[in-house]
Amino acid sequence: MTTPGAAGGTAPPAAVLFDMDGTLVDTEVLWWETAHEVAAGLGHPLSDADAPEVVGRAVADTAAHLIEVTGGAAAELPRVAAELTASFFGKVDAGAPLRPGAAALLAALEAARVPFALVSASPRSVVDAVVAGSLAGVAFAFTLSADDTVRTKPHPDPYMAAATRFGVPASACVAVEDSPDGTASAHAAGCAVLVVPSLLPVEPARGRTFARSLEEVDLGVLGDCLRRPDPEIRGPKRA
Repeated sequence: MTTPGAAGGTAPPAAVLFDMDGTLVDTEVLWWETAHEVAAGLGHPLSDADAPEVVGRAVADTAAHLIEVTGGAAAELPRVAAELTASFFGKVDAGAPLRPGAAALLAALEAARVPFALVSASPRSVVDAVVAGSLAGVAFAFTLSADDTVRTKPHPDPYMAAATRFGVPASACVAVEDSPDGTASAHAAGCAVLVVPSLLPVEPARGRTFARSLEEVDLGVLGDCLRRPDPEIRGPKRA
């Protein structure tokens, strides 16, 4: 018997846990622009070498990195973090486009009654702004921000908290991520991970499935993520 909402007889996950920035909404570029501007104000020209400490990282992590590379005082962290948040919030508030395939996938999950939630490393203020704007009307069961757990990504806490709220094991969930830190967080929590890279490459590993775009993802692909222990690259191979 085919599970309702599944493709080709593949049962869907107990829950799907979506990252926000760079996965559902094209905000990673906005975050990079924000960090670039704040870094310039501190006298540091941001480069690709800074990317691992900026892309997919929480505000406090990025602020700490900028202070370190500019030789600033630790006491400046709250001010730099506030500047990053305010600048990024302004860019998001002006509008951030959805990633290709995001709207269709979210609609398919809702139609199939597969529960899904948002698990972000962004502050609550940013998450709420995006959910009220670019993601308005999306039926998330709940949203988690960096403010909702003691530790955020790359620690496993956010994804463990999300699975607990759904009342299911993390191993029954598929996390959809784009960044190395987000992937590490979901992987450490025990989720199967569907990786759709944006700005930074993510290393293949057992329990990770890769897609070039959410346009390649459907309910069957999400169900398969739970049953494919070895890394898999979906879609046409790159030349």
